[in-house]
This record gives sequence, C-alpha cells and structure tokens, in this order.
Amino acid sequence: MSIADMRRQYRQGHLTHDDLTAHPIDLFKQWLGAAIDSGIPDPTAMTVATVDADGQPSQRIVLLKDYDHEGFVFYTNLGSRKAKELADNPRISLHFPWFFMERQVRICGRAERLSTAQNTKYFLSRPKDSQLAAWASQQSQPISSRELLMTQFHQMKEKFAKKEIPLPDFWGGFKVRPHQIEFWQGGEDRLHDRYEYTLQGDNSWTTQRLMP
Repeated sequence: MSIADMRRQYRQGHLTHDDLTAHPIDLFKQWLGAAIDSGIPDPTAMTVATVDADGQPSQRIVLLKDYDHEGFVFYTNLGSRKAKELADNPRISLHFPWFFMERQVRICGRAERLSTAQNTKYFLSRPKDSQLAAWASQQSQPISSRELLMTQFHQMKEKFAKKEIPLPDFWGGFKVRPHQIEFWQGGEDRLHDRYEYTLQGDNSWTTQRLMP
C-alpha cells in the first residue's frame, strides 16, 4: 500500500465551546490527566522546537516535568543545542502528540531559565543514574563511540560513589511562558475541532475556533 493511501477516520470525540475553560492550563490539566489515565506511552513527552541564528528550526522530544498557570517546565544540559538556541532566541514551541487519543496540544511562548534553587531541588529528586548521566554527557557534542560514553558514565559513578552527587553548573531547567495554546481534537472526514487560546495584555485569555 502506498503511504499516500494510508488513512483512518477520527471518531473518538469532539471539542466544543462548552468544553473550554477560562484558563487554558485548566483544560490542559484535564487532557494530560486523561492521557496519563489511558496508559498511553510517555504521556508527558513533548516536542520542543527552537530556532538557530540562521533561522533553521530544530525539534526534539523532551519530558514535561512540571506545569502551572505560569507555564511549562523541562530540564536539559545548558550546553545542548536547544539551550544555546534559547539563549539567543527565547521564542519556543511545544507540541504534545497524543495520537492514540486523536488529540494534540500546540504551545507558543518564551523560555526563561529557572533559578539554581529550583534546578537543585529537581536534580536531587532524580534517580542516581540519571544524575550521573547528566555529569557524563556533554549533550549535543560529538563522541566517537558509545563505549567512550559508557566509560565516562562509569568514571562518574566511581567519582561520586561515596558522596552526594551535586548539581552540575551546566545543567538546568526552563519555564515556557505561553502566549498561545491550541487544542486539537480529531474529527471524522478531517473535520477536526480546533480551539486557540491567546493571551491578552491584562493576562486574560481569549478563544477562537479555527477551521481544520
């Protein structure tokens, strides 16, 4: 079968004006909770899109680690490609692809660095091997082999075998403060339901239905 002929109907639900909440994060909380309860793999996984100095966008999958009415939080190596691009251009887009539920959420906003205290609190809550991996990897930098990466990991394991693993000065988090959030629910015959929230100057949100 040609991939051009691969298609299916979306019939799992609808999104109406009555389903909307005054603040988009409250609707996001409902949808994320439903995704978690459904048992789909990695419900907190989101695509993070950034843009480099030449205007070239890049995307990668990152796990959402916290959220509130102010924004969405993720952590990374501060020497990584995404962190370097955000340092020059804090505009960012997030995307939650809940395909199994025929839902998507798209977020546009600006990324701000978290404080050292916030970074430390989360870093110390991570499993020890995840802490060691942060020390062992210079994220986004070339490496000749996996064997070398594992060597660096085991070196860190020996170094911190008998003491608490400290927060690396090259590791931290970002909070994405959104100004636009779109909720997408798949619809039959490609007549999808789409609602877009836009932040106003008084910090209220307006909504509008978008054509599919």
